[in-house]
Amino acid sequence: MKKERGFFDEEFKLEKISKLGDQLEKLNKVIDWEQFRSILDEAFEKENKGPGGRPSFDKILMFKILILQRLYNLSDEQIEFQINDRLSFQRFLGLLLCDTVPDATTVWLFRDMLAQKKIAEKLFARFNKTLEEAGLIKNDGVMVDATFVDAPKQRNSHDENQTIKEGKIPEEWKDKSNKKIVHKVSQKDTDARWTKKRDETHYGYKNHVKADVGSKLIKDYTVTDASVHDSTEFSGLINEDDNIVYADAGYVGKEDEFSDKVKEKVEFVICEKGYRNHPLTDLQKLANKIKSSKRCRIEHIFGFMTNSMHGLFLRCIGKVRADFNIGLTNLVYNMCRMETLQRCCRKIFL
Repeated sequence: MKKERGFFDEEFKLEKISKLGDQLEKLNKVIDWEQFRSILDEAFEKENKGPGGRPSFDKILMFKILILQRLYNLSDEQIEFQINDRLSFQRFLGLLLCDTVPDATTVWLFRDMLAQKKIAEKLFARFNKTLEEAGLIKNDGVMVDATFVDAPKQRNSHDENQTIKEGKIPEEWKDKSNKKIVHKVSQKDTDARWTKKRDETHYGYKNHVKADVGSKLIKDYTVTDASVHDSTEFSGLINEDDNIVYADAGYVGKEDEFSDKVKEKVEFVICEKGYRNHPLTDLQKLANKIKSSKRCRIEHIFGFMTNSMHGLFLRCIGKVRADFNIGLTNLVYNMCRMETLQRCCRKIFL
């Protein structure tokens, strides 16, 4: 029997979604989104030209749309559709069924403005301050590792790739009178690089992460192209306040590059590496197993990004946009991790 539509159907449906477990509702309960407003206002600060034109969307609303994009790895077109289609998205954003939803172009422009102003690091640092004030970052040691973030693959010739590696633009790409070439160049990523690890080939960038051992919260990060070795960013991530550093065998010997002051205050726990004709002894293997029992926790972070956040890949091109999107990915991970930690604390004390 077909039921008639009621006045409270939307409320009943949202109540059912809550009972099933709405992650977005949980995030809204633990995160004060207003803490980001001053940073977002700074990015869009411009001279007042007087009244006129259509009012812009609220910046916190737009920022939360970007959070949804990174959490579910959605394109601009898909995020517009999903917001219109899903009640849970609308509730997360504070929208009613009658409200106007930003279109795909508006979302792209907002994100690109933040990327050009290089605002991701400020947003990340502001939220980490909140995590420290809440006592969630334990500061009893850190883990360091890196993961690939794949970008759209480029179909360049061998000569074009060689020229790009040298930091130059191929001559045939410089003809601005040819509209086809101009359009082609606008779609080319000259910052991403190819690399191979074991039997896997990757094209794009790397997310170098330093995470707290106790809480598995990301404390700092850097972004490079995929060809840069993991250990290259080691010295830039570690400081004398980190106490203990856990890392895999790829970082062997890099502790020698630090100053004596850092070496005195920081203990480096790095897995040993075997070499041709000099394999690891049983004692070294046992030592590596003990070291990895803590170091391996950083793999849980990348696993969450790959599985729960639906993949580590980008839809943008260029280092500037990659920096922003990877930074936002790290921020969203920390938001989800914060909600998990606080929920676990509540269960312990109840």
